[in-house]
Amino acid sequence: MLRGLTGAGLGALDNQRQLIELAGRYGFQAVDTDALSLVKEYGVDGARALLADNGVVISSIGLPVDWRGSEESFLKDLEGLASVAAAAKTLGCTRCCTYILPSTDEKAAPFMAAATRRLRLCAQVLGAFGISLGLEFVGPHHLRTRWANPFIWTLQETLDWIDAIGEPNVGLLFDAYHWYTNGLTVADIKALRPEQIVHVHINDAKDVPVEEVLDNDRVYPGEGVIDLTGFLQGLQAIGYTGTVSQEILSVEPPTGTPEELAARSQAAFNKVFAAAGL
Repeated sequence: MLRGLTGAGLGALDNQRQLIELAGRYGFQAVDTDALSLVKEYGVDGARALLADNGVVISSIGLPVDWRGSEESFLKDLEGLASVAAAAKTLGCTRCCTYILPSTDEKAAPFMAAATRRLRLCAQVLGAFGISLGLEFVGPHHLRTRWANPFIWTLQETLDWIDAIGEPNVGLLFDAYHWYTNGLTVADIKALRPEQIVHVHINDAKDVPVEEVLDNDRVYPGEGVIDLTGFLQGLQAIGYTGTVSQEILSVEPPTGTPEELAARSQAAFNKVFAAAGL
């Protein structure tokens, strides 16, 4: 498994270049970032050189399509998805991810029907460029009732939805935080096939009742109560070989410079990977 960084957990970064350079300097092999903006800023050759010089790859891009809102907004964004996918392919990235909020102000049935159709179209565009689409179920309890109607927040519901979308390049963005807030176990990971997992996020939770864990109040790997040893060993057991990317969401930016926070992240990864025997 590759060790990856996102900008979440590194404080106030100046730009994507800083993320890439910090990742390389502190022993990470991958970053989650915006391939298209890299190509626009540095050109294809310049972007490739920046990544290669720092020994990192782009592990995943975000899905830049508003699939939750109006049809007009969705169709407008969909028009640009091919350009985003082409840039990702050019830089060697084969994964694109989005999250599923566990409740919605829309009526659940029509929202599900529209979202299924929209994500299927997105997957088809991405698939033409050899890119997989990862869907992230979101587990924290407070978000399950944040909006009027319950939607999807469990692993099995997400797998069922992936089956309904029906495209071979759709799978899971599997986040340790949501695994924990759903009360899942290592056995649940071992029941998966590696090809069902598009991408992985790792982080940790404060020592509070799981029902009180907030989505935007995470801590660095190994600094909380999640069984990250079991989480990583479960992924290893099923043969997952993709990237495990740090994602630390917090209300306020973490204290410290990006350099200090990258070093903290390196120490966190070293701790939990060593504990898992990786």
